[in-house]
Amino acid sequence: MRPSLLDPLFVPITSLDGVGPKIGALIENVVPADLTARPARAGDLLFTLPNSIIDRRNRPGVALAPQGAIVTLELRVDRHQPPPRGHRSVPYRVYAFDETGEIALTFFHANAAWLERSLPIGGDVVVSGRMDWFNGRPSMVHPDHIATAGQTENLPLVEPVYPLTAGLHAKVLRRAIGQALARLPELPEWQDPDVLRRQTFPSFAEALRRIHNPAEPIDVSPEATAWRRLAYDEILAGQVSLALVRANVHKRAGRPLVGDGTRIAALRAALPYSLTASQEQALAEIDADMAKSDRMLRLLQGDVGSGKTVVALLAMARAVEAGGQAALMAPTEILARQHLTTIAPLAAKAGLSVAVLTGREKGRERAAILDGLESGAIDIVVGTHALFQETVRFRDLAFAVVDEQHRFGVHQRLAITAKGEAPDMLVMTATPIPRTLVLTAFGDMDVSRLTEKPAGRQPIRTVTLPSERYDELVGRIADALAEGQKIYWICPLVEESEEVELTSAEERHAALQRELDAAVGLVHGRMPGRDKDEAMRAFKAGETRVLVATTVVEVGVDVPDATIIVIEHAERFGLAQLHQLRGRVGRGSKASTCVLLYKPPLGETATGRLSVMRETEDGFRIAEEDLKLRGEGELLGTRQSGTPGFQVARLEFHADLLEIARDDAGLLLTRDPGLTSERGEAVRALLYLFGRDEAVRLLRAG
Repeated sequence: MRPSLLDPLFVPITSLDGVGPKIGALIENVVPADLTARPARAGDLLFTLPNSIIDRRNRPGVALAPQGAIVTLELRVDRHQPPPRGHRSVPYRVYAFDETGEIALTFFHANAAWLERSLPIGGDVVVSGRMDWFNGRPSMVHPDHIATAGQTENLPLVEPVYPLTAGLHAKVLRRAIGQALARLPELPEWQDPDVLRRQTFPSFAEALRRIHNPAEPIDVSPEATAWRRLAYDEILAGQVSLALVRANVHKRAGRPLVGDGTRIAALRAALPYSLTASQEQALAEIDADMAKSDRMLRLLQGDVGSGKTVVALLAMARAVEAGGQAALMAPTEILARQHLTTIAPLAAKAGLSVAVLTGREKGRERAAILDGLESGAIDIVVGTHALFQETVRFRDLAFAVVDEQHRFGVHQRLAITAKGEAPDMLVMTATPIPRTLVLTAFGDMDVSRLTEKPAGRQPIRTVTLPSERYDELVGRIADALAEGQKIYWICPLVEESEEVELTSAEERHAALQRELDAAVGLVHGRMPGRDKDEAMRAFKAGETRVLVATTVVEVGVDVPDATIIVIEHAERFGLAQLHQLRGRVGRGSKASTCVLLYKPPLGETATGRLSVMRETEDGFRIAEEDLKLRGEGELLGTRQSGTPGFQVARLEFHADLLEIARDDAGLLLTRDPGLTSERGEAVRALLYLFGRDEAVRLLRAG
């Protein structure tokens, strides 16, 4: 049960004064999406933090106030000049002065009675807003604040600026946040006293008050102690919930998976190459985990083309040797079939039966696969989330592999493992994730890394080219085709859009068919699955030698003899995505080239991205640079901005808090696994506040 003292924060935002359904819907667009279930609650407003401030302490006097500056002026009202009757488009002007000069306060569509009350002739007033000089005469259009000389304590001198959405007025949002703050109950302290002392953190309530009612600009900085306190609270909630998920996973005792080695020996003999040192190391770590009676939960990180699938296949073969079945789950149908293409011929040589199950298998074919899984005739199944469906039953699922983890959350991990008696789990990702993010999102996993490329792979030359040189590029592509090469051409959109001036895949496909004397293929996400497969097959077979595609080919597509990739509008892609796309070439023994075609002028971040791509092919360095450049970013593909899964914490400022929180959470749960102590009860409140209450339900379930 949620602690009752949190009830005032768990009321819908529409129960606040001045927030009806219409305003509530607008506010929902700006409150943290990762924290809340919809509809939004009053407590969610506490974590809708300002992104900047307006400093109204600048009081230069009328004559010395610069154009465009936010200033506060102490004035005496001289006269009112309403618009002539019937001329609503003419503004209402109030003239006022100080010892340095006169200013016109300008109002459009004004309420005359309200202005006469607020700005009485002969009265002393304080106004704050943006200065405007026109033909040498100063004015202020619609001052943000107007107060009589005796009421200046109500004037916010340092005013927080919140993210807004169309139709939502800043004052309305600020008023709603103020009401949420007023509802904040007296909460018990959930932080460890040592952490509080070492970090000089204020209390939770004081941190919120400082950020929402700043006295100094520093108060709203993510590096100030108030923001760091809230970031640590959020990170600690995340680490405690991951630790509880992990404890729950391990509580369902696994079983040792040890075979006689025959299938693995047959697979190794069938491989046309020997494994790299890091593949052998990862396999040793996986084998050691599988031999234990605890459940395995391991993350296998490997750059594009580092050989993760082969490691997964050898691990799945071990599970089959031990008498169980294995499943490999991929996020897209293209990727699932790609894995099948890699796995099936090797598995056949080791006597392993393999099937594929996606949304496309229907009727008798599907029924036969479901029967084979239930009877145990199928050893390994490769599929998409279709593997979750209730109709899918295994005889004995002992080992599950999830590819491209960042597309699947913790829920899906739990759903696939529910299909067996606590199967071991291996999660693979080709998106190299910096250590800080591994701690954030995968705190419940052990990690293995593949750091080398398989033998014989050539480095990829990366060049940047402005879009004005398009004709020259097409000429070079024509030469490469004459030499027998294969080329990917990546576009950011499927079809032309009037809003965004980008070249669509369909438009580029038509242009290249005209300009090149060659068959050009097209593949994008809106095509039916069979058409996508046919386009990929034709490209692989060499029936088309240029493939125009959207980022649908980002992950897992394997055409070893493709040697050139052109990424159009490269400035629109994130670093991790550019790196993924570049990994489609350089998979064979020939030298390969990646052309980043950009539209000048480039902004600072885009320039930084493209230069990192030119300098290095090391995915782990690229991931660290991506984190620095974006500061935050959707490296895990969960959100457009902000650190994945977090609203308050920003890893570029708060990464140092991750290790502390991880150790703190571990120590807390070692001493108090049921969170029943005084601090444990307080931490339960923390988990509810930050939307981590699933972890509390795991405690109850356990």
